[in-house]
Amino acid sequence: MIVKINDYFDLDKIINSGQTFRAKRIDDNLFRFVSLDHVLYISLVEISDGVAFEVSCSQDEWASYWHNYFDLSRSYKDISIKDDYAKECFNTSKGIRILRQEPFEMLISFIISQRKTIPAIRTSIEEICKRYGKPISTEYEDELYLFPQAKTIVTDIDKLSECKLGYRCSYVTDAVNTIIKDPEFLNKGYAMSDEELLNHLTTIKGVGVKVGNCVALFAYNRVGLAPIDTWISKIIDTHYNGVSPFYTYGKDAGIIQQYMFYHAITHKNNF
Repeated sequence: MIVKINDYFDLDKIINSGQTFRAKRIDDNLFRFVSLDHVLYISLVEISDGVAFEVSCSQDEWASYWHNYFDLSRSYKDISIKDDYAKECFNTSKGIRILRQEPFEMLISFIISQRKTIPAIRTSIEEICKRYGKPISTEYEDELYLFPQAKTIVTDIDKLSECKLGYRCSYVTDAVNTIIKDPEFLNKGYAMSDEELLNHLTTIKGVGVKVGNCVALFAYNRVGLAPIDTWISKIIDTHYNGVSPFYTYGKDAGIIQQYMFYHAITHKNNF
């Protein structure tokens, strides 16, 4: 099926923006996204009046799931960029979108992300999926593993230590046990304010302010929140005299943060 997207949309930048760790490039012009039990293969195609995307799913699945996943109801073209450095970051990062991902996967992913590089995070997450996730096959991949549910991990939780988690293993264990004790723990977050959601998430061992903000942004689409990691801290110190610029962006702060983060990791020599 062919879909047109009339907004900024760059698949390569999305998968390398540090918000998703299972999306990947299959070949030069084919990308794969997996969320819950949904798997999407998507590629750029030329049409008579511009460009569009060929997707592997049905029109119904695109409309009911992937349109929301890629945050396509929001116009990123309408976001106002307020200063020269932010404009520089935007020019690098234009096409990134804040994905609406599954909360349990984001919780585990960003607990694991602490003091790890993006490739190392991906390796650990794939180990968890191979050990606990459901295997499926697709037209393009003979063996692909879905992200497991907490109830699957808890059946053999002692094996988590074999997934290259290091000290984060106890944090993941606490997260899994929290969800087992309260299966609606993450679903409750949808109805909470940003502050309530962050307080709720940080009751889990190993979920501090930064990880909580990442889960809130990338699972609950709280785009008014801007996670502050090492890269963003350097940007604030170097380009904003130590004063965070994100309060000036209000409801778009998380999107601007993502533009700045991607710009930083792709221009490391500037720091």
